[in-house]
Amino acid sequence: MIVEWEPGSASAVGWLHRACEAVVARLPFGLNSVVAPTFLGFVVINSGTFALDLVVLTLLHGVVHTPFGIAVTLAYACAFAASYVLNRVVNFQSHGEIGPQIAIYVVVVVINYLAFILGVSTALRALGLEYHLARMAAGACEGIYMYCAMRWVVFRR
Repeated sequence: MIVEWEPGSASAVGWLHRACEAVVARLPFGLNSVVAPTFLGFVVINSGTFALDLVVLTLLHGVVHTPFGIAVTLAYACAFAASYVLNRVVNFQSHGEIGPQIAIYVVVVVINYLAFILGVSTALRALGLEYHLARMAAGACEGIYMYCAMRWVVFRR
């Protein structure tokens, strides 16, 4: 499977979506009728933004020794901003009004932040789990919530 991409062309934005459609179309066991191409795109994009989150968290908490709550907050802010832009433009290819979308996204992110980023990761850390593992466990819960919110609330068609 080859999906062509021309840097700088108008089709470059659609490259990820076309690649995800091609991969999903080849999924076995009827999964192609269950897995949306936007889900695969979300996984790809948010894996990168989650890596960004962990790098910033490690630099702030592990190297600079910023308190954990502040480090998690700043790392998450960097990651959620990158996630919004990439998912809006590349994955969901949304052309909706940006003002209302950002307002809804901020509410979704605040709920996510309080419930998963601070709530779950801090609780797991208090139970003795190493902070990277606590953040990864919270990230799994966060991923499911955020995809559903982005697909059916923020970037609904």
